[in-house]
Amino acid sequence: MAETVNMPKLGFDMAEGTLIRWVKTEGEAVAKGEILAEIETDKATVEVESPFSGVVNKQLVEQGAVVPVGTPIAVISAPGETVQESEEGKTEPMPQASPAESAKPREEPKPEVQEKSETQQPAQEKEEPKPEPEKSAQKPAPSDGGQLPGGVIASPLARRIAEERGMDLRSLQGTGPGGRITRKDVEEAEAKPAAPPAAPAAEAAKPAPQKPTLPPAWVPSGEIPPDETVEINRLRAAIGRRMTESRQQVPDFYVTHVYNMDALMQLRKQINEQLPEDQKLSVNDFIVKGVALALREYPNLNATIRNNQIVRFGHVNIGNAVALESGLITVVVRDCDQKPIRVIARELRETVARARSGKVRPDDIEGSTFSISNLGMFDVEEFVAIINPPEAAILAVGTVRQVPVVGEGGQLQTGLRMKATISADHRVTDGAEAAQYLQALARYLENPLRLLL
Repeated sequence: MAETVNMPKLGFDMAEGTLIRWVKTEGEAVAKGEILAEIETDKATVEVESPFSGVVNKQLVEQGAVVPVGTPIAVISAPGETVQESEEGKTEPMPQASPAESAKPREEPKPEVQEKSETQQPAQEKEEPKPEPEKSAQKPAPSDGGQLPGGVIASPLARRIAEERGMDLRSLQGTGPGGRITRKDVEEAEAKPAAPPAAPAAEAAKPAPQKPTLPPAWVPSGEIPPDETVEINRLRAAIGRRMTESRQQVPDFYVTHVYNMDALMQLRKQINEQLPEDQKLSVNDFIVKGVALALREYPNLNATIRNNQIVRFGHVNIGNAVALESGLITVVVRDCDQKPIRVIARELRETVARARSGKVRPDDIEGSTFSISNLGMFDVEEFVAIINPPEAAILAVGTVRQVPVVGEGGQLQTGLRMKATISADHRVTDGAEAAQYLQALARYLENPLRLLL
């Protein structure tokens, strides 16, 4: 029996998505779990798996179409099965609109968009000639605005340099358009009279003391680039919307703790000596494991606010912020309190690689219960991260630094230290509990063998 595939909801706040590419074409066989299409959400481009096995009988939307969540996008049937329009309607979960009917409104907006673009193109063509006469009108402007009493034409920058250096522009020959004196003419003229200025009167000697006070470094060495306007992409717009929501609706507070990383860095070195290059552990892998174990002791921080109730999650799914060229996304490693560090490291490497290649899966970016934003690789000592709704907290991690510390007996020595700051929702927890959580995290990071047991 034919089945209808709908636009999936790939996030709690997703309302629509753009179907970027059909991976399976009409008439092609597809198995349940195989990639059916690539869909762009506000966060990333996601590979969507087919929920059914069979043949792609019909694609109901075209590539590039913006489709609301829940809208039918394809019909999958048994091999050789003929699907009538009425039969397609039976397979739809939304009986008020059959695929044939829903395909029409999706085709109609396209001519509208084309009509708009066609009507806009002449307008742009009319506007394009305008700058050209303006530019051509600006060419004779220097002869008006840059003309001196003696009929000398000079650029504003050349006049300013000449005034500051006591030079008479009437004695110079301009090499610019229409004999206009430029900065280059002034500087070349200044270099030549450096030896023979004995003939000029005392006027030439007066500006000499001013030269050391005006180093040539202030003169622009090249053209200043024009202002650039960049369109906000979907990911950047989503970040702005969600972070604004967080700042406006979440009463957050911050607590910072300094961690002794001597033992952890030594243990990491010993472990990595036994591992191949592509399996070596990062500092962040240990932090993810420690954060998850500490959350088991303080479940209020592994929670959310829902309908005026605090929901404490049973799973500990850690989101990790990943910087992309288009913005920031969070990839998720699930049940980190239950997995060995090497498994956490492998899954994190795989999800980060998919995110940077633009081929994340829905499970890669959804379902986190607590997030980590680590800027240690950028040599950042400490910072504050914004809570990622609907989570109740996020941990901002700085770099591991070698700093002077006071050892036993009051002796000054060096040690490896790392600062981490938690941002927490005051509706869910308080400063004392957040501080106790950071202390619990210290018990794992400063005694790293506990992370391996």
